[in-house]
Amino acid sequence: MRMASDAVMLGWEAQRVIGLRLIKLSGGGPAAQAEALRMVSEKTTALAEAGMTLARGGSAGRVIRRYRTHVRSNKRRLLKS
Repeated sequence: MRMASDAVMLGWEAQRVIGLRLIKLSGGGPAAQAEALRMVSEKTTALAEAGMTLARGGSAGRVIRRYRTHVRSNKRRLLKS
């Protein structure tokens, strides 16, 4: 049950970050370009981190909880700028 709850919350939180990123990207300029590059590099890093977690015997729930940490961090960063 906890994993399902975490997965739903991850979806809601990720949608918020997507909205904030779209606002930033729509502004154009160097800040938008930096955000676009950051998004791509984050995806690569997140995939590698998730793979290593699972390879070491971690659960899908653990991966989801870690993703939520990253998403919350992005939300805080984007709300500041």
